[in-house]
Amino acid sequence: MTAPTDATVVIAGAGIGGLATALALHGRGVDCVVVEAVGGLRPLGVGINVLPHAVRALAGFGAADGLGAGAVETGALLYANRHGQEIWREPRGRAAGYAHPQYSIHRGELQMHLLRLVRERLGAGALRTGCALRGFEQDDDGVTVQLADRAGRSAGTVRGALLVGADGIHSAVRGLLHPDDGGVRHSGRMLWRAVTRARPFLDGRTMIMAGTLDRKFVCYPIGPVGDDGLQPLNWVAELRLADAAPPPQDWSREVPVEAFREPFSTWDFGWLDVPGLIDGAEVAFEYPMSDRDPLGRWGDGRVTLLGDAAHPMYPIG
Repeated sequence: MTAPTDATVVIAGAGIGGLATALALHGRGVDCVVVEAVGGLRPLGVGINVLPHAVRALAGFGAADGLGAGAVETGALLYANRHGQEIWREPRGRAAGYAHPQYSIHRGELQMHLLRLVRERLGAGALRTGCALRGFEQDDDGVTVQLADRAGRSAGTVRGALLVGADGIHSAVRGLLHPDDGGVRHSGRMLWRAVTRARPFLDGRTMIMAGTLDRKFVCYPIGPVGDDGLQPLNWVAELRLADAAPPPQDWSREVPVEAFREPFSTWDFGWLDVPGLIDGAEVAFEYPMSDRDPLGRWGDGRVTLLGDAAHPMYPIG
């Protein structure tokens, strides 16, 4: 593998954080190369909220244009009890007076949007997939990153002035910098997440949170209404588990809806049919609500961390 010049920043991880970092640095005239362990990037995951301060950051390096076409500009957040009765409502995004909108969008849609911009602006050679970071060495002039393929065989090295570990909650860079950080910690609460195409609820731009800390349902639209009159609705069912044994730390594990449906079986609010949404999902994913203890420092010398690799948080954080 050919090595970039020592002026290059090497970014480990082609998720939202890594791709956004590459675009931001490129906009400042800094060369970047992104290495990603996965061989082919696909639009995975479920919904995500991009709040006004994040949209402002995207706009700062020209990545906000066109984002709204596949998203919903969220106008309000509604809190309700388990009977669907309103407790509190507040405006969001531009409806709340911000200069930038709040977008609710499929996570994969956002990642693919950033991926297209990276390929257009930085060129095809700036993204190297199927290359997992397995080590790095620093010297006075830069960082040499050792890479491996999916089978664990050496895939050569890449060199740069800096290394940014944007490789997620199970970050290889973090593990090398902080091998004794205590690992991932489970909160004792579980999220089940999915997207269901259904009739829009309320005004089609409202995010709702219903229930209590121990039994909660979150729902918000993440795309425009289709010709069939249906809209993609992202939803999250959350329960506190009686058995707090740590589950597998895998955020792509498919589970049958029968595993969590019963506590929400009577939650038909009239304006939102919670059991109907659960039953209508093509696939549901199990998300342990987990984080890590804060680090005293994110980096060392020419190596630093970003995003979940640096500060993994609960999705409600």
